[in-house]
Amino acid sequence: MAVISRPIYLDHIVSRLNREMMIILVGQRRVGKSYMLRQLHDWLRENKPEANVVYINKELQAFSEITNAGELYAAASAKMDDGGDNYLLVDEVQDIDNYEDALRSLHAEGKCQIVVTGSNAYLFSSEISTRLAGRYIEIPIYSLGYEEFLCFHNLEDSDAALQDYLRVGGLPGLCHFDIHDEAQVRDYLQGVYNTVMMRDVVTREEIRNVNFIENLSHFVADNIGKLISVNNIANVMKAQGDKTSVPSVVTYLGYLCNALIVDRVARFDIHGKRLFEQIYKYYFADHGLRNLLCGFNIRGSIEKLIENVVYHHLLICGFRVSVGVLRAGEIDFVATKGDKTLYIQATYLLGSEDTIKREFGNLEAIQNNYPKWVVSMDPISGDMSNYPGIRHVNLREFLKERL
Repeated sequence: MAVISRPIYLDHIVSRLNREMMIILVGQRRVGKSYMLRQLHDWLRENKPEANVVYINKELQAFSEITNAGELYAAASAKMDDGGDNYLLVDEVQDIDNYEDALRSLHAEGKCQIVVTGSNAYLFSSEISTRLAGRYIEIPIYSLGYEEFLCFHNLEDSDAALQDYLRVGGLPGLCHFDIHDEAQVRDYLQGVYNTVMMRDVVTREEIRNVNFIENLSHFVADNIGKLISVNNIANVMKAQGDKTSVPSVVTYLGYLCNALIVDRVARFDIHGKRLFEQIYKYYFADHGLRNLLCGFNIRGSIEKLIENVVYHHLLICGFRVSVGVLRAGEIDFVATKGDKTLYIQATYLLGSEDTIKREFGNLEAIQNNYPKWVVSMDPISGDMSNYPGIRHVNLREFLKERL
């Protein structure tokens, strides 16, 4: 099977090899982490032909006997060349009990460059931060951006292609299906969603109230881009017959975030330069899965969907993203990367003076010289004479920007 290159990630990984740090590729299931590991394997074979590459894929039966740290260490060490240029690639390493012990030992002995993948945020945050602190670099892998989507589906850049992307999302595996056949798309996305929910949420977290976690994921899908308090969620769930407590809502939302199916975004006080807690916005790691839960009701939720896609593109470009809070309103996204900051408003269409005033006026209230953009599906990009210094960008053009 041909592997479609994703150079934005491969270049990132290669540039961090052999710097005495483990590399961990982390992301929701089916976003392409395994394929990135395969691409790295192929790159090593081509560019470092003398290197010894040990490749362990825990999804294959051939490696089923590797179940714990001792077995991982033994299997890897047996194939290492003493003093050689060794690389250990492990796919879905979280399926190995106490894998951290083996990785820490191999790293301490200087035996090899370690690159592994995993699909659960808890494993690659709480546990690794304590057991492997200071020894690893985490590289997130996301579902396809718009330009990658065009490549994977052999499409020309057009409004129709953008509509396809907004509708089906960016899971790479969809390239094997007809994306214009809703039944095929639905079946594939449902399979991915079921796998994530069962393996990384229900089973791993030992959840008994499966109905509640399902209802909660549907609630979040229907309310992406809205400020959500756990108290409000608890009240809505109770009204729908799901009797639950606020602490339970907090815990279950954490499960969805830990499975990397949902991202939680904090609010940032632009003037006070501080983060707020307790009330957050939530976005889906892949908007195709969000659409699945909402019955593919794209037309009825286009503004929410655009916001999710803009957020996703900012992540792909390497930004940290928060929601901006002003005294007079809100900025959809405050995106930072190093010393670079970008303020963005995302909306469907600038169809009225009230909409223009809201989107541009909020940005105008920010008294600094960082770039400020309004992203919408209006076909014409450019500056607005009444709001100098604020750029309007068409969504399709924004999704092609290398920010």
